[in-house]
Amino acid sequence: MATITAKHAGDMLFDVTVGKHTIQMDVPDSMHGKDRAMTPPQVTIASLAGCIAAFVTNYCRNAGIDATDLSVDVSFDKTEQPSCLTNMKATIHIPHGDIAGRENAILKVANSCPVHYTLCHTDSIAIALAEQVVL
Repeated sequence: MATITAKHAGDMLFDVTVGKHTIQMDVPDSMHGKDRAMTPPQVTIASLAGCIAAFVTNYCRNAGIDATDLSVDVSFDKTEQPSCLTNMKATIHIPHGDIAGRENAILKVANSCPVHYTLCHTDSIAIALAEQVVL
């Protein structure tokens, strides 16, 4: 099982590491963030956009469709009570590719990316406190 670790780096900035890769995350102004990096909700939406883009680009490459300048925009709203990301809409742009007749296949591929699938099908996430050793 893969593990990603988020570690407080001070001043409400977090280093998030998996393997040899690290990104930073900041928090919103309301939590004393300073706009130094994406917030965790923004990283979630960025992961969705990146995953869809990667899967569709791979499909295009395999199908002989020009994926040059392919991009994915994801818009979303954030509710406050409860705090939740909602109304996500992904729009795929394939400006140089002839996709005539392949629209449904492209949408099927986009919907099968693991981030999208996970967001749509996760029933619960277990959260626990680590046991502390008292010396």
